[in-house]
Amino acid sequence: MIRLIEKGLMFGNLVHISSPALVERYNRALQHLAGKTTALTDFHVDISGYSPEVGIELEDELYLNPNGVNRQFILLTTEQKRAPLLNVKFSTSRDILREFIEMNEAQLFALTATDAVAGELVNSVIKLSTPRDLFNIKKIEIEADTAGGTLRKAEQLAGMVEQFKTEEDAWFDDVLIAQMIETAKETGDVTRNPVRLRHTAFEQRNFWTAHFGGLYLFPDVDHPAALCMGEKPDDLPIKYIFDPSQRNQIAKFLDYNDLVESIVKARGVDAAAILQQKMDFLTIDAAANADVDLTGLDRSDMRRLARNHSDRLPEAYHGLAQLLRWASDGGPWPRITSDHPAYFYTLRAADTPNRDLVNMLLADLAPLDPRQMFICHKELFYDTYVSWPESKKAYVADFLEREYQVDKSGARAALFGHEPDMSGNDRVSDDIIARVGPWGSVRKG
Repeated sequence: MIRLIEKGLMFGNLVHISSPALVERYNRALQHLAGKTTALTDFHVDISGYSPEVGIELEDELYLNPNGVNRQFILLTTEQKRAPLLNVKFSTSRDILREFIEMNEAQLFALTATDAVAGELVNSVIKLSTPRDLFNIKKIEIEADTAGGTLRKAEQLAGMVEQFKTEEDAWFDDVLIAQMIETAKETGDVTRNPVRLRHTAFEQRNFWTAHFGGLYLFPDVDHPAALCMGEKPDDLPIKYIFDPSQRNQIAKFLDYNDLVESIVKARGVDAAAILQQKMDFLTIDAAANADVDLTGLDRSDMRRLARNHSDRLPEAYHGLAQLLRWASDGGPWPRITSDHPAYFYTLRAADTPNRDLVNMLLADLAPLDPRQMFICHKELFYDTYVSWPESKKAYVADFLEREYQVDKSGARAALFGHEPDMSGNDRVSDDIIARVGPWGSVRKG
């Protein structure tokens, strides 16, 4: 993992905390949430305030996420909204935290000027005992306040102000007036500058969870289903439950709900380049397992590797090669149906609200494409990376540093379609290439 850290592919974009004031605020918030403190004077935090260095010190990587269910957070600066979320247990958590910060940025900026904001993503489930419990997590509410209780005190002051205004003899209540003055010293003038957070309730519809071996739940689509990467439970309150071996059923689920599109039909992508890169990754996997040196490869080297290790190349490689010949040279159209090993490598998510979740699922279903896995499912990437031969680790790390890190948004747009910019407007690539063909039908299963 050291290689990934050095190249900025792991623990990248974290917020550096080094000033004594911020460390002190962090400790007060951590004591408030978890009854713990850190002796470190220099560490990094993610969007939730989790620090990998503090996790190592406390020997608890879930010190801000007890039971992996109700994520707690510590905000020292609104700049944390740009940081990743580490140790992800639910695919929705980072989006919820980021939206909460952006919707309350002015208030949080004012609050974090003097104190840390501590809070929790609260749902009705404290601990997950069975997969069925996941269906009880339908709404996430954010409870937050400063470590010193500024929001709670502001609410109390607002109540005292209302009492002062409405009660007939309040002008003569010295105790009430004294309490108002003391509280206002901490909260400021709440009548002119009300301290209140908004947009603190979020619906959790379709999502992935790391619990129970990895589960994708799609209850909020036209044809609901659950997809289980681990052991398949039999007690989920949903009609269809699939595991990775049920390729035809998964393909039909994705098709019936219009969740995917074929790469060769997608607008705004160079399908041939994407297919070639996927084939290269399959070649690298085969060569790495044969203990081949993978340093300094160019295009001719990659062709040589494919020729020399053709007997080791998976069937998915040959399916992608047929599709590439059609896309680039006008070769015969290959009928790649859902039971073909190449099938899920030829798909990307359609432009729907579930796009990120579907691309995450496709990374699980096409595990020999490390670029898609790194972009769409980092938890899976890190878990898988440790099992690779050293030569593959080095090749993939170098590739991601060279081809992805230099232009992350451009790479994502090229692979998965246009993305919304910071203003919320869609950004469309200038070189739109429409490649249309008679896509193979989903085999009935």
